[in-house]
Amino acid sequence: MSADRSEQPRSIFGRFAQLLSFEPKTKQDVLEVIKEAADDNLLDQEALNIIEGAMLVSDLKVRDIMVPRSKMIIVEADQTLKEFLPTIISSAHSRFPVVGKNPDEIIGVLLAKDLLPFLLSDNNDDFTVQDKLRRVTFIPESKRLNKLLREFRETRSHLAIVVDEYGGIAGLITIEDVLEQIVGEIEDEHDLVEDDGNIRPFEDNAFLVKALTELEDFDEYFGTNFDESDFDTIGGLVTQRFGHLPHKDEEILIDGFNFKVLSSEHRRIRLLQVHRAII
Repeated sequence: MSADRSEQPRSIFGRFAQLLSFEPKTKQDVLEVIKEAADDNLLDQEALNIIEGAMLVSDLKVRDIMVPRSKMIIVEADQTLKEFLPTIISSAHSRFPVVGKNPDEIIGVLLAKDLLPFLLSDNNDDFTVQDKLRRVTFIPESKRLNKLLREFRETRSHLAIVVDEYGGIAGLITIEDVLEQIVGEIEDEHDLVEDDGNIRPFEDNAFLVKALTELEDFDEYFGTNFDESDFDTIGGLVTQRFGHLPHKDEEILIDGFNFKVLSSEHRRIRLLQVHRAII
């Protein structure tokens, strides 16, 4: 029995040495080596996912993951605290681009934490957004994510405004957006809670559905009859119908149901909003 235990470490280290002795020529070769290591239990799945994500970041550009201009939550420079505070609270974000008179004129970034002293004060008449502006960083949409992450670290910035080739505002990107490409979705206390079952009622006759919900369970709950021969989960079916891995807020109509992606990673959908389409 002791001989068996001694053989196991030698076999593992021997396999690891064998993997390291291979000289990869491309990124795909490196991934194959890493996947073999995971298959041999030299790496756990989480480590494999992080390595794959880190390698993917070097191939992605800002335009691939940025928040588009149409979805940016902004504060106008001439707004009063009372006017924009509801937007700050409802969004649960911590940083907000501030625009001037021209929509393409981003004059700075407002931090939610800088507003705390004014929330505790009865007199906010002297408050002006311009007095609390932080420096804004502008980057081209063609910038690679690995270089942007390095820049975020060096400048200790957390948000950058993305500009297109004509100098117009294309969107924004945060350090969290980049890190999520490496480690997966980063949730906080403001994100949607997903631990109340796979399917649960949501507002306006809609439902929150985990993408890993079995098709059989989905059919039973909604009275549908989706083909289960090719996919086990509703997320797999939805991804196949999109024809690509959808991003957050993308929607698709399938057999009388509207599916909206609420949360996704670079490898899979995580959470869906589902409701019956009105015909």
